Amino acid sequence: MAKMLKLRLGVADDPTALQPSLNDCLEALLGQADLLMTDVVQGLVRAATAQGAQRIAAFQRPEIRAAIDSLAGDTRAVCASYKAELTRIVYQGGGKEQAHTEALRYEDLQLFGDAELDQSIEVARAQQEVSLAVDDVLPQLDAVISTLLGWRTIQPGLNPLRPDVFVRALQSCLAQHVPEPAVREALITPAAGLLGVNLRKLYRELADWLVSTGVEPAVPLGGKLQPGSGSVGAAVGGSMAKTLLNLDRLRKLLAGDFDAPPKHEYLHTVPASMAMLQDMKQLDALVKRLEQRPKPEAPQQAAAPESDAMPRLGHQLGAEVVRLMFDTLAQDERLLPAFQERLKAIQPAVLRLAQEDSRFFSDRTHPARQFLDRLAQRSLAFSTEKDEGWPRFLATVEHAVRWLDSKVIDADTFGELLDSLQAQWTEHDQAVRQRREEAARALLQAEQRNLLAQKLAADFEEAWAGLEIPQFVADFLRGSWAQVVAQAQLSCADGSDDPYGYRALVDDLVWSVQKSTAQRGRTRRLAHMVPGLLARLREGLQRIDYPPELTSRFFDHLVAIHESALQEGRDAAAKARADAAEAQPAEFVDSVADPWLAGHEAAESGYVPDEPLSAAELDAIAGPAVGAPSEPVSAGELRTGTWAELWAEGQWLRVQLTWASPHATLFMFTSQAGTAHSMSRRTLERLRAQGLVKVVAERNVVDDALDQVAKAALKNSLDGTA
Repeated sequence: MAKMLKLRLGVADDPTALQPSLNDCLEALLGQADLLMTDVVQGLVRAATAQGAQRIAAFQRPEIRAAIDSLAGDTRAVCASYKAELTRIVYQGGGKEQAHTEALRYEDLQLFGDAELDQSIEVARAQQEVSLAVDDVLPQLDAVISTLLGWRTIQPGLNPLRPDVFVRALQSCLAQHVPEPAVREALITPAAGLLGVNLRKLYRELADWLVSTGVEPAVPLGGKLQPGSGSVGAAVGGSMAKTLLNLDRLRKLLAGDFDAPPKHEYLHTVPASMAMLQDMKQLDALVKRLEQRPKPEAPQQAAAPESDAMPRLGHQLGAEVVRLMFDTLAQDERLLPAFQERLKAIQPAVLRLAQEDSRFFSDRTHPARQFLDRLAQRSLAFSTEKDEGWPRFLATVEHAVRWLDSKVIDADTFGELLDSLQAQWTEHDQAVRQRREEAARALLQAEQRNLLAQKLAADFEEAWAGLEIPQFVADFLRGSWAQVVAQAQLSCADGSDDPYGYRALVDDLVWSVQKSTAQRGRTRRLAHMVPGLLARLREGLQRIDYPPELTSRFFDHLVAIHESALQEGRDAAAKARADAAEAQPAEFVDSVADPWLAGHEAAESGYVPDEPLSAAELDAIAGPAVGAPSEPVSAGELRTGTWAELWAEGQWLRVQLTWASPHATLFMFTSQAGTAHSMSRRTLERLRAQGLVKVVAERNVVDDALDQVAKAALKNSLDGTA
């Protein structure tokens, strides 16, 4: 199969040929889908034989052999189904958003029945098989695909050819051709293993092909390509493999099934999980640390009565969940070491609470969960211990530690503590909030004006349709003057469409610059109109604080055209100046391409202009260490509250997305000191693509830590432990 792949992809056949596009790359790989699935079916047939080195004993069951025979007898239809589904996912659902929605989530565990739980484990095991097979070649493919996508840094989550895409297509294909769920579960993991072997060859040849055509690999986020970034990790061994936690028990813990009596009233609002099999290597590191922890000898105890067994097991599982959660927080590079030390001091109080109140695990609004959420999220405002406000914040954390050491621990204690912390933070927050609200009002006004200006620009074009006017005048009306008319309408309390007559001025301006001079009495009317027209135009631009330097050349060109018209062609020099003016390119704001802000609006909101840096300037910028960054998303999908690193004014700043306009055209980030940095959607997208905005945390840190607990439970379920 390797020779066939290399022949079809043409690896290194012609290094001087044009570089392939992303679509060329996708088409080349999709062209191998039939071969991939054919090899999978042939491998299943070999595994179902009565004798042979590849024989699988479980495949000797009649129902499984019948299913494999059916797949082999209809291989062409099976391959067609697989290719169709793979094509659909790659082009329509290959992005990270769908992958995340289909992954097992922490909150889903409460809702799963036994069948859904078993199916999730089987699919996860299939993803593990494929990921382990392509582990060593996937990083290089991610690097070149990221370049084709337009990113300077490697973005594995955006690769439309990720391993889970092929597993999802395999799952769908088997669902179409193997109707019995139990048989599908028996087939999917071996099938995924066969798929992974050939996918590894395909990934390597595809990456080699792209590199040979001159595609430069993107830069790793950490500055060094990490082999094995696609792996979901090796099997867990040692003490962690023998822990009690697995998906089924975690589900019961969240549902309160280990309580006495059972409690089922808190089955909601648990954090959404990241993709379950991403970041498994981080989990493996956590497992190794747990294995090295000294294990105290358990004292000899009499056998507990059966009535106490369930609550006792619930306490053990609860302690394990709390321990895993705090271990994850202790290893989170986004949290400063001094803060992590204080978290260790808080852990015993949380553990005591969890032993008595299982709502901590299932109710996201529980006071203890809220306390941890607020504390951890606030700590993200600081990237170093030298940041302004860090000593003040750390003092409040130490106050929280002393509070918990001196109180009887229950939900009310954490509620009172949270109220106390909020009171200490309020004074600083109020000043920051006031500045943020003032900036948001300016940005909201700008968005409303720009949206209305876009509509007015379309109306203006209809007004001069069929008329011959200079291009620079048309650009001025679509851009700058549309802003003037829009601001006039928004500022009018009585709802008038043209309170200052600026809309009517469009018709006068269009008439004054028409090339046709056949109208009788035109010169006399033009001489009477021009002085007032120019004065009204300048008045309108001043009303919106429009920069004079952007309109000075416009007025020079407009005056040249008017002078030539008044001379009725008698002055050759004036006519030459008018002809030159008509050929001038546009130099005004485009209301459609990017929102425009007045000077005071830009100053109040810290507006970042869309001024791209050169390649040399980008290469000179060293990116900050942001721990385990979230997968990139488009600007419109960033959620308010997201923490990020922003390159501004020659330095990296830790900022939080505190406001987004209703139509997602303007965004505002705020630092801990209250300084605002706002930008348009286009600017934000450019900064993300150039690596000048790096997401630090899109979700709550505690939610991420609990996701790691779910990953640990999934890993134990995959390995058949517990």
